[in-house]
Order: sequence, then structure tokens, then C-alpha cells
Amino acid sequence: MNLRITNDGNEKDISDIFELLKDYNLKNREASENVPLGIFYEDDKHNKLAGLIGETFGNWLCIHYLFVSEDLRGQGIGSKILNAAEEEAKKRGCLYSFVDTFSFQAPDFYKKHDYKEVFALEDYPYTGKRFYYTKVLN
Repeated sequence: MNLRITNDGNEKDISDIFELLKDYNLKNREASENVPLGIFYEDDKHNKLAGLIGETFGNWLCIHYLFVSEDLRGQGIGSKILNAAEEEAKKRGCLYSFVDTFSFQAPDFYKKHDYKEVFALEDYPYTGKRFYYTKVLN
């Protein structure tokens, strides 16, 4: 037996551990399907200017990424994208939503949309904060 420590982000190492964990989880968790969700705001040439990447998983909408180009912020585009994601999640049977965001990103945006802070990591990665929010989808 060896203990090997790396710092190279080797994709095969990552994939191997992910597959081991996924196999274990699928044997032990309640059955639920992960269904990807993508919502994109694009120009006429299909260049992405804003969008959301996430998935629905059981009762939950899990938001992985929500981005709006800096020059488009404050115009309601992020709100339209978030609302569209929540509506699609409800159609898929979701009751809740989950997202995390850094202090320099969008905590006030999510609070404005009725997301409630579950917890925050202080001094993350050194001096910032990382917030975790949930919302009951009505």
C-alpha cells in the first residue's frame, strides 16, 4: 500500500475517485435522477452574454454557476435567468433551490430573490466569505 500525494490535478486520478464515490453513493442514497439545466442569454451570433448552469436533483434545483456580463448587470437579466431556472425546476417537481456565492459576487442578489443564508465560510479563501443559500420554491 502506498500513500501518493500530488499537486498536478491529474484528470485520471480525479475521475477514478469520482467514479468510486459515485458508485458508493448510487448504492446507498435514495433513487433520484440528476437532470442538467442550462439557461443562456445570447446575442444574434450565439455568443453567450449571461447564463445559468445547474441541475435538478430530487426535490432540489442546484445552481452551479450564474453569470451576467458586467456591462449587462443591473438590467434585470440575472433575475430573468434565475426566475426561468426556478420555474423550470418547479415543472420538474423541485421544492427547493440551493446556491453558493462569494462575498464579491452576488449575496445581495440572492437575498433579493428570497434566498436565505444557511451558513458562511469565513476567511475564505483568506479574507473573503463564501455564502450558502437555500430557497423554498413556491
